[in-house]
Amino acid sequence: MVAYRTADGEEGGALAYRTAGGEEGGVVSFVEKKWSADWMWKVSGALLLLVALCLAALFFTWHFTGRLDVMNQASRTQAQSSSATTDPHGTLIQIGSGAKAAIHLEGSDDGDGGGLQLQWRKDQGQAFDQGGFRLSNNSIVVPQTGLYFVYSQASFRVSCGTGSAPTPLSHRVWRYSDSVGSRASLMSAVRSACQSQAPDAFRDGRGWYTAVYLGAVFQLQRGDRLWTETSPLAQLETDEGKTFFGVFAL
Repeated sequence: MVAYRTADGEEGGALAYRTAGGEEGGVVSFVEKKWSADWMWKVSGALLLLVALCLAALFFTWHFTGRLDVMNQASRTQAQSSSATTDPHGTLIQIGSGAKAAIHLEGSDDGDGGGLQLQWRKDQGQAFDQGGFRLSNNSIVVPQTGLYFVYSQASFRVSCGTGSAPTPLSHRVWRYSDSVGSRASLMSAVRSACQSQAPDAFRDGRGWYTAVYLGAVFQLQRGDRLWTETSPLAQLETDEGKTFFGVFAL
């Protein structure tokens, strides 16, 4: 074998051989080529493009997954908001049950009620108490000083005859605090029944139906007592959780 170099500087060689009859054959030459710089740049560029495509795919997957999470969260929030609008009674129970201290009472029409006072029960329907709240003498006793959400609803069904005068419906939450030494009205609302155009009300075969709802945040002291005053008691609806009273800590 004879080595040589071509005009381009590439290394080559020649190989002599003999035939089967012992005659000397020709010479076969070969050239050992090296990769050029252009070919190396092409390979490197292809690898960089592949890496860029992989990173783009990962980014798209991450971004799309994040958008799905945001959309799912928005859907859950919208569903919860819709539930709160259509069923405030059930929503308040759900919120209150997750609070550190909460109480939820349902109205009852048994007993004379003591004038304008509706009787509250903690052992019927969806009622419950936890975290130190207690029901004493038809009043809610606050266990600790802090911020609380107080809420109550009174539902009424009034029979309105032809030419009947509007019937006033009232609902109020009272508070007594030892630090003040007297009772004070926390919140109240008045609505009239038997009107030709009454907001948030409807009629059916049993009469004219509406509800008075109260709810707000208050700073309460340990030992404060909360109770309600409702009129007229004879027109109250107390079945199926239509009338309720509760407090939960914030």
